[in-house]
Amino acid sequence: MGRLDGKVAMVTGSGGQRGFGRAIARRLAAEGADLVLTDVSPAGTRVVATKPTSGWRGLEAVADEVRETGRLAVTALVDVRAADQVKRAVDLADRTFGRLDILVNNAAAPPGADRVPVVELPEEAWRVILETNLTGTYLCSKAVAGLMVARGTPGRIINMSSNCGKVGYARLAAYCTSKFGVIGFTQALAMELAPHHITVNAICPGSADTDRLDFLGRRPDGSYDEALRAGAIAERSAQIPLQRVATAEDVAELATFLGSDAASYVTGQAINLAGGAIMH
Repeated sequence: MGRLDGKVAMVTGSGGQRGFGRAIARRLAAEGADLVLTDVSPAGTRVVATKPTSGWRGLEAVADEVRETGRLAVTALVDVRAADQVKRAVDLADRTFGRLDILVNNAAAPPGADRVPVVELPEEAWRVILETNLTGTYLCSKAVAGLMVARGTPGRIINMSSNCGKVGYARLAAYCTSKFGVIGFTQALAMELAPHHITVNAICPGSADTDRLDFLGRRPDGSYDEALRAGAIAERSAQIPLQRVATAEDVAELATFLGSDAASYVTGQAINLAGGAIMH
């Protein structure tokens, strides 16, 4: 018997091959949850465009993996910045399953033109990061919390923040701002939803071996080198007390706990998952 038998979960940004969303969806399904899977693109968002493609089928591949566990899965293309698209996905969940118990706000903008000093930061790049990471979390939480309250569901909302939501870093102003904002939003929403027995928590990963670190394998000419990436990750690992970066499965395990009845008394928390690199 799984920890999430009978539950229905919605995971945004779940179409990537090597991202948190896929790992979280697989882990929730393994614990008995049915899934609503969303992404802005059928193939998921590619972080490093120069990396060779692998024939990855995106959302439908993740849905098939969920179904292989014996659980149900539906998919929807959703830009989390668009309230109407978010509403359609939540309505799909309601029509299909009649409930939503867990929301994982995993969708995030890929790194790009925002990774520069503030004096060089284009306004449009700033807006993309803030609107995707922070406004998207708000829109999805608003829609799903509304359904949970209407159905009397003692639900779970899990937001993805970052170690960059605890400490500011140079050339990451937009990203840090969005992730600090997610933590503040998490605390405020946790207070509002506590009377409805809905918990709201944030996960704050440090460096993680996902496609978001693929930029470490980018050569000066723009081509991709897996060995270069591996060497850079080894260097990062040496700076972490537990001597490794996180895996997507580490994040998925914490998300599963926070989505379960075992975490019913945990709310408003921003939990570090950084191997000791961040301790507050």
